[in-house]
Amino acid sequence: MDWRDLLDLADRRGWLHHVRSEVDPYLEMARVINALNEELVLFEHPLGSRFMVSAGACSQRCYLAAGMELEEADLPQALHQALANPSAPTVVSKAACQEEAIEGADLMALPILTHYANDGGAYITSAVGVVNDPELGPNLSFHRLMRVDARRGTIRLVENRGMHTAWLKSSERVPVALCIGAPIQVQVAASISPSPGIDEMTIANTLSQTEVVRALGSDLLVPASSEFIIEGCLARELADEGPFVDLTRTRDIVRQQPWFVVERITHRKDAIFQALLPGGSEHRLLMGMPREPTIYAAVNQVCKCLAVSITPGGGHWLHAVVQINKQHPDDGLRAIEAAFKGHSSLKHVVVVDRDVDPNDSEAVEWSIATRFQASKDLLVLHDQPSSSLDPSATYVPGAKTRTSKMGLDATIPWEGEDGPAHPADFETMHYEPIDLARFLEPGSCN
Repeated sequence: MDWRDLLDLADRRGWLHHVRSEVDPYLEMARVINALNEELVLFEHPLGSRFMVSAGACSQRCYLAAGMELEEADLPQALHQALANPSAPTVVSKAACQEEAIEGADLMALPILTHYANDGGAYITSAVGVVNDPELGPNLSFHRLMRVDARRGTIRLVENRGMHTAWLKSSERVPVALCIGAPIQVQVAASISPSPGIDEMTIANTLSQTEVVRALGSDLLVPASSEFIIEGCLARELADEGPFVDLTRTRDIVRQQPWFVVERITHRKDAIFQALLPGGSEHRLLMGMPREPTIYAAVNQVCKCLAVSITPGGGHWLHAVVQINKQHPDDGLRAIEAAFKGHSSLKHVVVVDRDVDPNDSEAVEWSIATRFQASKDLLVLHDQPSSSLDPSATYVPGAKTRTSKMGLDATIPWEGEDGPAHPADFETMHYEPIDLARFLEPGSCN
């Protein structure tokens, strides 16, 4: 399903808000999106641009599922299967994303949002970057771009990730395509970090059939139904990028990052620009949800994993709850160690039993209160590689961020190999349901 097909479906289902008044992409539009709780919205008259703007397409799991023609409950398994069974997309010679071109490749023609007054500039936040690594092949990943002028911006490359490593391997300019309004499965796949050498586009194609087309100025294959394709290259020169609010809604530092030089912009007829609030639910869900299957797979190698939840309180990035079917006294601690391997940026993880819903924060806290003893169920790892998104971590320019990590085994404690000595002591008691109509008079408060 194309990204705009999802918007059409959302409109028919009553999910889509229409804003028909003129809205300024400078500060005002972001505030409207936030006030709508990032529900799907279409701005029909952005100030200063002929292109409409939409936001919120990735802010809820039901939207993501609809965009890939899946049931919401099937999302985790679909992601797991796509990681395990990538498939080549279909290459076409003619594509909607190349129906029209912006003369002069003018970034100023796009309704790019400025989110906060102290940002370094207007930022593209929804771009899926496509690059070819000379050794590993194609790579897809999200990248923010700070517009500096009509033809240039500075682009954030996360150290030792796909586009950064491809850039390091070249002494010349590196061709890159930034895809805006790509199909939902492409956006989800671009958020996943598979093993090096696996093309995320093949994961997208397994999630939902995907067509690609060759870019006009390079051999890069881009999603054929994207709304915009910004073709350009990464220069060797560096410039300021930032400040900018990131995933945890804290202000990221100013870094020296490569220039992205625009060569051409192609787009669909009546193209719709995609906005994405930094640090919002859309950003967090896209970042966090694709890490759930990688943690699931890692934990499943050491014990029976039932579910994984990357939690909103941890910015959908730094915290996870792992549900296991405990079959050995040490399964909880094994699961903690495996979870950190499954998502290297994870900072804190809680492991719970099968009777605790990992998406219910109160139930997880109850499990910690009743089943966890810090003297034996706490695992602390010091000076570990972590995420630059954590403002409390130690950041050294040019090196991996370092932090301490903590895992809590909040499963029922076992004595020996046979399980808990007194399992009934750890059960939650529930009252039997009763018909209140037998006891309350008509009209009484119930």
